[in-house]
Amino acid sequence: MNVYAVVLAAVSSFVLGGLWYSPALLGRAWNRENGGDVPQGHPAKVFGVSFVFSLVAAFAFAWWLGPAPPLPHAVLSGLVVGLGMVAASFGINYQFAQRSTALWLIDGGYHTVQFVLFGLVLGLWH
Repeated sequence: MNVYAVVLAAVSSFVLGGLWYSPALLGRAWNRENGGDVPQGHPAKVFGVSFVFSLVAAFAFAWWLGPAPPLPHAVLSGLVVGLGMVAASFGINYQFAQRSTALWLIDGGYHTVQFVLFGLVLGLWH
């Protein structure tokens, strides 16, 4: 496993999240769909813990892919994991929590793109 590629994959996820949930993209819609009163924790804790989770996800995905995955396989695997596992699991929870389809599309879409990025990085950098 290329540890540097895993760290880069986690960083790419973090950058994607910053853009995805920014007011310039989907941040306003995400906030509205959450009722507009999303509790805010200490930024250092929120970002620090989020980055640790990104690292965990990137390491797990890299382990699952194995060493030197071919790029098409890695990217397709990212799509399958992101959409077919993570977003689908969110969908189950969101249905029981009575959360909106729009919120599911925002959050599930982010994680789908996140894992596709993981696959891109891990498929390119062995």
